[in-house]
Amino acid sequence: MKTVFPIIGNWYRRPGGPIFEVVATDDDDGSIEIQHFDGTVEELDIDAWNGSVFLSAEAPEDWSGSLDIDSADKVQDQDGAKSQDWFTAMDYVDHAD
Repeated sequence: MKTVFPIIGNWYRRPGGPIFEVVATDDDDGSIEIQHFDGTVEELDIDAWNGSVFLSAEAPEDWSGSLDIDSADKVQDQDGAKSQDWFTAMDYVDHAD
């Protein structure tokens, strides 16, 4: 299988494994920093990268993985968000002449 070149900002996965993003590369010391969806950062050397099989992956639609958001905090308005008329609030402002 062809080696996938690590590109900063791209998402990858090991076959059957979780997705991760390449967040940094250092050509001087030959290392690649990856961040898993849960926020865990790991450093691989280029030899470990080249000796492994990685597949390109789509970026997750739900970005809350690394943000440590509790499911109770994800409550959404059941009725939908109603737009507010901000200009109506100006009617209550006392205009000084």
